[in-house]
Amino acid sequence: MYGTETKVLKQSVRRNMERFPDDFMFELTRDEYNSLRSQSVTLEIGRGKYSKYLPFAFTEQGVAMLSTVLNSKTAIVKNINIMRAFVAVRQLILNPPINEVKELQNEVRELKRYVEDVFSDYNDINEDTRKQLELINESLAELQSKKKELEKPRNPIGFIAIQESRKNQE
Repeated sequence: MYGTETKVLKQSVRRNMERFPDDFMFELTRDEYNSLRSQSVTLEIGRGKYSKYLPFAFTEQGVAMLSTVLNSKTAIVKNINIMRAFVAVRQLILNPPINEVKELQNEVRELKRYVEDVFSDYNDINEDTRKQLELINESLAELQSKKKELEKPRNPIGFIAIQESRKNQE
């Protein structure tokens, strides 16, 4: 990728290890390396077919530091492109693109919650109103029963009109 052999790259890194602390670069373990390799059933036998040295893995800062140990024009151009890729990935992480479908789903959820709240408040008001109307009807029923009791004909007190008519006859 840098226009240099892997051997030259590794030599340059090993000669400048003070530029690559642990948070800039690390060497993969044999298990990590094997898990990254494609599955091959058999290995070819022969000198130099497979690497006996484990590969390096570089962080963003390590990639930036590679430009200081590799001075070829290709290495410089590739390094600039890699750094731009890191910046683009960071921007994507910090400012993810707006997903219009998810945004609409969130708005619909908010509207549903709002409508449910409004209807629950409305039902509470209706329940309160219904109770008040029942109390008013009970009060009116009591008043009507009292009015009926008051309007019942009373037993007359005093002389009956028949006795008065007898006096008139005498």
